[in-house]
Order: sequence, then C-alpha cells, then structure tokens
Amino acid sequence: MAVLEMRKINICALKKDRKKILEFLQRKGCLEIHETENKDSVFQKVNTATQISIFQRNAALAENALNILEKFYPEKTSMFSSLEGKKEIEISEFKKSTENQQEIMSVAKDIIQLNKAVDEKIAEKARRYDEIEALKPWAELDVPMNYKGTKKTGFLLGTILGTYTENQLINRLESLEELPKSTYAQILSSDKFQTYIAVVFLKQDEEKTEKALRGVGFNRPPIMTSHLPKESVKKREKVITILDNEIQEIKNKIKEYSERRIELKEISDYYTIRAEKYRALGEILQTKHTFFVTGFIPKKEIESLRMNLENDYTVAIDVEAPKDNEDVPVLLSNSKTAGAVEGVVTSFGYPTKTEIDPTLITAFFYYFFFGIMLSDAAYGLLMFLGCLWALKKFPNMEESMAKTLRMFKNCGISTLIWGILFGGYFGDAITVIGSTFFGVKITIPALWFTPIEQPMRMLIYCMIFGIIHLFVGLGIKGYMMLKQKDVMSFVCDVVLWYVFLIGLILLLVPTSIFASLAGTTIVFPAWANMLAKVMAIGGMVGILLMAGRRAKNPIKRLLLGAYSLYDTTSWLSDLLSYSRLLALGLATGVIAQVINTMAAMGGKSVVGVIMFIVIFIIGHTFNMAINLLGAYVHTNRLQYVEFFGKFFEGGGKEFHPFQSNTKYVEVKEETRI
Repeated sequence: MAVLEMRKINICALKKDRKKILEFLQRKGCLEIHETENKDSVFQKVNTATQISIFQRNAALAENALNILEKFYPEKTSMFSSLEGKKEIEISEFKKSTENQQEIMSVAKDIIQLNKAVDEKIAEKARRYDEIEALKPWAELDVPMNYKGTKKTGFLLGTILGTYTENQLINRLESLEELPKSTYAQILSSDKFQTYIAVVFLKQDEEKTEKALRGVGFNRPPIMTSHLPKESVKKREKVITILDNEIQEIKNKIKEYSERRIELKEISDYYTIRAEKYRALGEILQTKHTFFVTGFIPKKEIESLRMNLENDYTVAIDVEAPKDNEDVPVLLSNSKTAGAVEGVVTSFGYPTKTEIDPTLITAFFYYFFFGIMLSDAAYGLLMFLGCLWALKKFPNMEESMAKTLRMFKNCGISTLIWGILFGGYFGDAITVIGSTFFGVKITIPALWFTPIEQPMRMLIYCMIFGIIHLFVGLGIKGYMMLKQKDVMSFVCDVVLWYVFLIGLILLLVPTSIFASLAGTTIVFPAWANMLAKVMAIGGMVGILLMAGRRAKNPIKRLLLGAYSLYDTTSWLSDLLSYSRLLALGLATGVIAQVINTMAAMGGKSVVGVIMFIVIFIIGHTFNMAINLLGAYVHTNRLQYVEFFGKFFEGGGKEFHPFQSNTKYVEVKEETRI
C-alpha cells in the first residue's frame, strides 16, 4: 500500500547524444517529461509539429492498410486472442524489421489504392442496380425509352401519383379539361405509390398535353435509354458481372499483401513511437551543443537511470525533492494480490499528496464482500481455475487485463471459502443428485451456517461487517489528519464520531428491535447502559459544539454542528446498504436451488439424466454470470459510496511516463552484460 515517492530530475547532455538518450528514456519508460518554459535566449525549443504530423499520418496509413486486410481477409485468431497481448521483440529485431520503411509504406499505399478501386467498383455496381430498378417498371415497353414518336404523333413516358386501373386512368384523364381529346395513355405497370404510363398525342398538342398531365403529378422517368428497357436491363446486368470479376481480381491482389501484415503492424508502431519521441523533443530546451530534460521520476528508479546514462554518455544529472506547490504525478505500488484492485481505486481517482493509497485495505474488503455476495464454492472454484489458467496460458497479456483476471481469481478464492462456510456447492446440487438418481440423501453441512435457512442471522452479520467497513474508513480519515499533525480535527471529526456512533450502537443492542432481528435478547449490566448513554450524549454534544469550530459566530457554529449531526442519517443509509450482501448472497443460492429442482424434474431415467445435464449446465452458467456481474457492481458501489465517501476524495494526477505506447509489439530492452 504505497504511493511511490517522486523526485524531480534534471538531465543535461550533449546534443549529439540527444537521439540515443531520448530513445533510451522512451524504452525505459520511467520518466514523465514536463514541458519547460523558455525563460532566456540561450535555451530554445524545436518546433516538431511537422515531423509529428508526418509520423502520425504514416502510422494512420499503415493502420488503415491493416484494417483493409482485416476487412477482406481477417487474420485467423483463437477465441482467446484478446488475452495474448503484444508480441515481444528485441530492439535490434525491431530496428531491422523497420529498415525498409519506404517499401512497407509503399505497400500500405498500394493496399489503400486497391481498396479505393474496390469501393469505386462497388459504387458503380450500386448505381447499375439502381438503374435496373428504375428500368424494371418499363419492361413491357416495346420501343426505346427515348422514342420521340412518328411524323405527326408524339410519344411520352412518365409516372403519375397514385395507383390506377385502365378505366380509372381513362376517367381521370377525361376529367382534365386542358388535355386534348386526341391524347391516348396506356398503363405499363404500377406500384403502391405511382402508375407508369406511356402517352401518345398529336405533336401539335405536345405542350398542352404535358402541362395538363402535370395536374395529376406527371413526371418523366429519371433514366432514359436508347434501347428497349429489357435490353438495357440485360446490358447493365452484364456490366455488373464484369464489375464483380474486376472486384474479385482486386481482392486477390489485396490478398497477396496479407503476408506483409506483420511488417505493417511493426511499421505502425514504429511511427507511433517516433511521433511520441518528437513530441517529447518539442517540449525540451536546447542550445547549439546541449539539451535539457526535466520531469518526475520514481525515487527507486533514479540510481538505475543515472548508472545507465553516466556509463554511456556525457551527462549531468540533478535530482531534487518536489516543492510543496508542485503538482506531483502519482504512481501506485502494491503487491500482486492488492494491486489487482488498483483499477477499482484509480477508476474513482488517484490519491492526492495529503491522502494515502487505499488499495491494500480496499482489496481486503473487496475480496471479502465479493465472496459473500456470490458465496457458492463451486462457482468460486470455477472462477479461480479459469482465471488461473488464462494467466498461466497467456503470460504476455496486457497488464490491465492481467490485473482484472488476478482480481477475479482472488475473488474466486474468497467465493470458494464463503461457499464452504455457507454450504453452497452449485446450490444444493449434491443433495438433489443424490436423492434423484441414487435414492440417498447426501449433504455437505455448512461449516458455519446456511443463510437461506437463517436470513436474519446473516443480516446481523452483514450489518456488523458494514460497521467495521465504515469505521475503518473513518479511521483512515483520522490517520491522515494525524499525519498532517491536525490533532484538533482528529479529535473533533473522528474521535467524537466514534464515541457518538458506538454509543448509539450500544443503546440499540439491548432493545426489542435488535432482539427481533437477532432472535435473541442481550442484556447489558447497568454500568454498560450508562456508559452507552454517556458516549452517545457526550459524542452528540461534542459534535454539536465542535463541528462548526471554524465559525467565529457562536450561533453559526451551533447551526453548523447541528447540520453535521444530520450526517447520522447518512451513516444509517450507508449501513443499510450492506444489506445487499444478504440480498445477493440469497439470490445466488435460491436461484441455484430452483435450477437444480427444475433439472431433476425428469426423474431417474435416460431422458431425465439428459434433461438434468442440459438444464444444469445452462442454468448454472446463467446464474453464475448474472450474479458474478451483480457482485462486481455492488462490491464496487460499497467501495465508492460507503467506504471512499468517509475519507477518500481522489483528484491526484496519474503518472504518465515518456514511453513506447505501441499497439502490436512490445519492444524489449536488450539484456546488458
């Protein structure tokens, strides 16, 4: 449980070594470089925006080419590929693989151009299909669509709004007073929106005819051809076939480049690394012959960094403690067991300079509560074995994923322990299997007690666990106050609350309300009852008088104290939140028992065995998944709202070291002899 101590480091070196030193710092990944203001004319900054833009563009081109290859010819991966992590390579191998960067970028550009050609062909196909759809309604036409008519008659194609029969069309056209009587219209086809017609008229009446037809929503076709519509459709279908062949040929060319996928991945990472390096280069100060790097580094990394730099380069290194007003980045350091829960803590926030790293304490309660909520030994064992297998099988997985799996592995151990204490093994599966298929009653008794049979007892324990959790949070708050030598706040804001709350609890225990919940009556001796009253009243009066101690006005001080006492309701609501431990624990067990009962309904027969196996596997898979999710969500909530709310604010700045943020490969520093 620690926030690594940081030091401010200043490195001054010769400019001729700038490239090698920056690359070493990037591979080492232990220094967060801070941009330094240019205060004089000696030190200057280099504008690296153009180079960064070029590197980012090249990385994007390579990434685009990889996406195209994945679109047409997906890389064959296993269902656990997301756990495999990055491929580890030595730096010498990485440099060698990126020597032909111009050729690889040429490959990327070729792939992009080929994809563009495919897109153009596909767009052309879509256009042809649209034209075919537009021509189909005119399929019965036995003259070209652009036919103008004879010497004395005109010919016109178009659509009118609505669906008409021949008689309806005749009646509709006859109702148009402006339409010449010599006009003849024939229906070629129709759909639910419009009717497709061919109109014959005297050429001298062309203008009058078209104007009159517009009164019924007449529009000319969007496409006109010089062939019969049927022939035009066939020609377009032939064009589509040709386009399909051309598209396939282009795809085959793209497939030939799939062998260069590894090179494209490495070059994408290469340019990403270079962009990061030049971004750092633009933040440091330089002279004609030297350059200056400043930033923060964990104290434990200083000697290793100093030794490597001083052995290989001419450098001057100055290390100093950060000033009180400096915004120092935060880097957490915990054991693997506790560190697995770092993601839970950092999702809420990083501790500030005045706070402690709560990861270790959070981890203990996290595993403790998660196990109670899931509380089935079989589920816990499956979680543990599954996560352990993944961690052993894929040692190079991303650290964030590894932490998540370690967290669930530890939660599996806790669930296994609580399942044994509560007697849950796939619910009551052992008893159901024994009585249904073997005619014997087999039970594994709970090592402690069975919550389903004694829910009120379980509720009491949940409340006790909640009180401990909340009191630990309040205690951490007190520890931080003492660490800052604020004894007055410790007494007024922590000790008085302990006295008040413990007094209230001692007053509640002998009451009938507690007796009805616990199923037993506890009687305190007279001195204990008096002590409880004194603690409750004394704590309440102390909070009333001292919570608003910073206010000069005595009335305002009392009002602030009264408002602070109102937090008692918050403590009560927080305590009641721990009843979710009971609710989720019971839900897991009850649903498991229902699944077992349903599975055994087929009885002792071949069909019954098959039915049992199917329902058992599907049901318990669902039950484990849904309750695992519930336990995860509600355990987080107990940490974020109830626990952290007592002492932890967060707001610290995460440590972002200058390092190689690659996507596909992990470049290792070669072992130095």
